[in-house]
Amino acid sequence: MKDFLKKIVPFIKSKRFSTSTPTEKKWTISAIEATRIVVLDTETTGFDYLQDCILCIGAVSLQNNTISLKDSFEVFIEQDHYDQNSAKIHGILKQWILERPTELEALQQFLEYLGDAIIVAHHAYFDIGMINKALERNGLPRLKNKSLDTATLYKETLLKSNLLEKKDNYSLDELADKFDISKKDRHTAMGDAYITAIVFLKIIHKLKHNKDFNLNDYYK
Repeated sequence: MKDFLKKIVPFIKSKRFSTSTPTEKKWTISAIEATRIVVLDTETTGFDYLQDCILCIGAVSLQNNTISLKDSFEVFIEQDHYDQNSAKIHGILKQWILERPTELEALQQFLEYLGDAIIVAHHAYFDIGMINKALERNGLPRLKNKSLDTATLYKETLLKSNLLEKKDNYSLDELADKFDISKKDRHTAMGDAYITAIVFLKIIHKLKHNKDFNLNDYYK
């Protein structure tokens, strides 16, 4: 255990991410547009935080209303557990996850990439929850980054008319259809991250001139 701490503590101190709670900041859409945002998605062995693990993390960055594919991230993680049923959705076959980075190595790579960026995800509570559980398993602190959820933003800010029937949940497929976005690489971590990034830009564009919208109400 002491040897592990000797290795991991310098890593934590040297990287861009912070283990302390960041100072609260009042955000506007203009400020968000100028800030580095990491839009991420995870593919997992299932939906149980305690039993399941992350197979893959995919992410793209956003800044100044531009998706930067050059500043993207994708890692497939070595697995002990494999669920054939979930493989039917994400398409990650058992033989593809051999000789991959360990969970700890993959998390270190991801944290270095993420830095102090704002996280955006669709149903962000799930992806961030899975990442935090993996961090805990490896003795690392939970994410402190602020986050925004495209599902919540869409539901709470775009459907204000009483004539429209609100749903409790909107899938990424529904938002892709709403904004006429191609679903070619749907159900891959990188593909879903890219689709979510476009959805986020569409939502922010619609909200930019809404004087009643307070972005700080949607931060987690």
